[in-house]
Amino acid sequence: MSENKTRRSGGRAARQAMRAAPLAENIRPIRAGMEGGTYKPLSDRDMERIHETALCALETIGLADAPPSGVEIMTKAGAILGDDNRLRFPRALVEDMLAKAAKEVILYSRDGKNDLVLSGNRVHYGTAGAAVHLVDVEHNEYRECTVQDLHDAARIMDRLDNVHFFQRPMVCRDITDNYEMDLNTIYASCSGTTKHVGTSFSEPAFVPGALEMVYEIAGSEAAFRARPFVSSSNCFVVPPMKFATESCEVMELLIQGGMPILLLSAGMSGATTPASLAGAIAQATAECLAGLVYINAIKPGHPAIFGTWPFGLDLRTGAMSIGSGEQALLTAGCAQMHKFYGIPGGGPGGASDAKMPDMQAGWEQMCSNVMAGLSGMNLIYEAAGMHASLLGFCLESLILSDDLIGQAQRCVRGIEVSDETLALDQIADVCLNGPGHFLGTDQTLDRMQTDFVYPTLGDRTSPKEWVEKDKPDLIEKAIRMKNQILAERSDARFNPELDAALRKHFVIHLKRQ
Repeated sequence: MSENKTRRSGGRAARQAMRAAPLAENIRPIRAGMEGGTYKPLSDRDMERIHETALCALETIGLADAPPSGVEIMTKAGAILGDDNRLRFPRALVEDMLAKAAKEVILYSRDGKNDLVLSGNRVHYGTAGAAVHLVDVEHNEYRECTVQDLHDAARIMDRLDNVHFFQRPMVCRDITDNYEMDLNTIYASCSGTTKHVGTSFSEPAFVPGALEMVYEIAGSEAAFRARPFVSSSNCFVVPPMKFATESCEVMELLIQGGMPILLLSAGMSGATTPASLAGAIAQATAECLAGLVYINAIKPGHPAIFGTWPFGLDLRTGAMSIGSGEQALLTAGCAQMHKFYGIPGGGPGGASDAKMPDMQAGWEQMCSNVMAGLSGMNLIYEAAGMHASLLGFCLESLILSDDLIGQAQRCVRGIEVSDETLALDQIADVCLNGPGHFLGTDQTLDRMQTDFVYPTLGDRTSPKEWVEKDKPDLIEKAIRMKNQILAERSDARFNPELDAALRKHFVIHLKRQ
């Protein structure tokens, strides 16, 4: 008995020290790419019916407004251009292109330490969006985003274990020239994080310069093509069932340049898609299948992500409801369709309609992040920092989302059942031979590291301890962490020679850091 008392004495301090120490990757309780897929709001029959509806829509309705180059590419592959100038896609053509489509895509990191393998039910969380405002939590107000804000977001995200990729979450409102804004988005993002970066391009004429920049950052065109660390979010459709002409031209150039593509169909249920959840998923599926035909007709197997992003709508007001339960269901249902086709996919999760990181933001962000992860969505975009129905991005919320996503990932991991985890031998030993509890046992100490996720900023103290610590505030802690990160130099910054070369070749608005 004295041995047990000895083991328990000082146990709390020892556990706190263990939690503070970085964990080896092989014993971390959560990590990028864990397997989801346990949550399935659609039955097998439901998915078959959505698939059949999508094929019927492609064959009988088709898509309008493809650029002349796209018409030529897709008709050569087997699409049919009607007298109404709509391209229709026979079932056999869609099935043929699905067979050619990449079944696994790797989104590379710049340093090789955070590559994301997209296949099956492997789950990854990241940022995304085109917010025009930054949320200023200290003054409870919004202001326009700048290139410095984008860079700061990348620097912060680079330090967060549970945010796995950096899709551009905001637009640089202080850069009025769209070409310079597109290139500075790449510069600010890549100089802030070595994790995979996603961006987008507003005009085809901007693509050659952008490719030149990423090739230069990579060291050569061949180096980038071997490990493309930047991908493009491409809104190739304007729902319902129309190609976005200029975006399609952008996509063609990017495929030629070796950049992975997120095929993004972002309809609004009740406005640009049917109001029913099933109808919204079916239309988005049809549009993204058309995109897969387009891409694989250009280059079979080119890395492409099936981006069905139907958004929820508050039909009382017409406002977007990105934080709704309906949105969480739309994303989860879309994830199932990605698995139905066996191709990598992505969708929105974790964004909020709330204007500040408050209780509403917490429940909305957690709901869709958990459901998207449990459904096995490969890439969960907008999972951190996004507010005001995608209009506002918050650096403090980005930091707090690391804790939130950590708990969501623990839900994704689930419950492992084995002889070891059922622990009958432990129960017998503790009850028959031990102190009558499991505190301080070797097995508990082992499990506390490998099975449990502990928040970085979340408060689990008692009210008494909370008072003794001067009543710490969650937002204030996030502000302090933000300031601490931004006071240090970015590990992802370019070396002086590369930075000088980029500044010589391009107009860079971000001040030297």
